[in-house]
Amino acid sequence: MNHSVSIEALIEAALLTQSEALSEQVLASLREPPLSAEELEGILSALRERWQERALNLVHTAQGWRFQVNSAAYPQLASLDVQRTPRYSRAVLETLAIIAYQQPVTRSDIEAIRGVAVSSNVLQILQDRGWIEIIGQRDSVGRPNLWATTTDFLSDLQLENLNQLPPLTELGELVLPDLNGPAVAPATAEEPSDDGLGV
Repeated sequence: MNHSVSIEALIEAALLTQSEALSEQVLASLREPPLSAEELEGILSALRERWQERALNLVHTAQGWRFQVNSAAYPQLASLDVQRTPRYSRAVLETLAIIAYQQPVTRSDIEAIRGVAVSSNVLQILQDRGWIEIIGQRDSVGRPNLWATTTDFLSDLQLENLNQLPPLTELGELVLPDLNGPAVAPATAEEPSDDGLGV
């Protein structure tokens, strides 16, 4: 027996089953002819309201729409998460914060702000995570690389654009909700070459 599925149910299923955020264009094209912007907005608003009080929430990020676990549910779900969120070193988080709030910046800019040398491993970790990228070179001696954050960075923080960045003191908490280590005095020596993921 062939049962038709409503476009609302189809969009909900697509959002629940895809690991990546889906753009409005992709969601609209799930119907032929494609949904109008007004029709899609109505469906997404209804879905967002329907899931508002649940452990999963429908969120809009720089990459599109997706379902994401409500932060209030993280503590109870943590024991089920086999692949735990990596805990990053202070150097990694400070470097990310500088890039996010001062971009575009060079490695020398970061070092001037932090007061210590930045190991290549720190930048590599952030690049591998998909949070930063090289967007060009500064027109100065040596033409150093200019670093900036990516759309993945915005998506992981549930932000649509850089104007929605939280206060600087909250950045690490939003990137890694489970990172609640003790405060550490600012470093004054060169970063060790193996600076990266903590345990």
